[in-house]
Amino acid sequence: MHFDLTDLRLFVAAAEAGSITAGAERVNLALASASTRVRGMEAALGTALLERGRRGVRPTPAGQTLLHHARRVLEEMERLRGGLRDHARGGLRGHVRLLSNTAALEEHLPAALADWLAANPGIDLGLEERPSQEIAAAIAQGQAEAGILSGEAGTGGLETHPFRLDRLVLLLPPGHALAGRSTLRFAEVLEEDFVGLPAGSALSAHLSQQAARLGRVPRFRVRLRGVTALGRMVEAGVGIAVLPEIAARRCQREMMLAVVPLADPWALRRLVLCVRRLEALPVHARRLVEHLIASAPGDKAG
Repeated sequence: MHFDLTDLRLFVAAAEAGSITAGAERVNLALASASTRVRGMEAALGTALLERGRRGVRPTPAGQTLLHHARRVLEEMERLRGGLRDHARGGLRGHVRLLSNTAALEEHLPAALADWLAANPGIDLGLEERPSQEIAAAIAQGQAEAGILSGEAGTGGLETHPFRLDRLVLLLPPGHALAGRSTLRFAEVLEEDFVGLPAGSALSAHLSQQAARLGRVPRFRVRLRGVTALGRMVEAGVGIAVLPEIAARRCQREMMLAVVPLADPWALRRLVLCVRRLEALPVHARRLVEHLIASAPGDKAG
């Protein structure tokens, strides 16, 4: 049995993407070459590694075992490369994968990351938005080095560090009947029309989950990618929105809007940074994570 690093990278990419085609694209292989490599790995082991179906592929039990060990091998190689490049080129080099929920990605990470990345030009960052519920599992499975998520999402077995407080608030148009309230519960506004972020965003998934717990489905009139555009829609009376407070206050400074805190317990979220083991990360990833941990402002919001 002989697998090279390209084989392992291809298998991990295909398993994570659920597609040999997508996996081949991730590792810059032609589909024919990728398919030949996967078949060769299966022939060498004498067992199927991927279960093929109309909707893609998924690892068989043998494939799950290979996936676990392949991730470990690739992590060790990344750690080795990072250490050697540090010596050979006079500075840190490497790639860090960071997962984040909407609140951290939109409002907290740009400022926390910008100076560090500018000071470390050899480090590339793969930043991906996911719902909090998915991030801890992805970190545990080795899909990324670190993740930032709501502490209420469950992080058992992972190291966690405080990052920020994230308060969710309602953004209302001027003159709205509820604009004068000091707080509102989510259940009180579910009859309203909403303006929201894209359906695939972590915040939208979180709100849909909370509405489902109340037996309801929010009615979104329009979804927009930018917070500023969303604020303009609310200002015009198209609907109301739920946003992290720091984003809502920024919109309020530029537009005629009312901001009312949500009173639901889930609306005050402690964002945490999670890793499997900080000391086991490649040096470049560990230093970035340590920078993010050090940027945490204690119990202050935003």
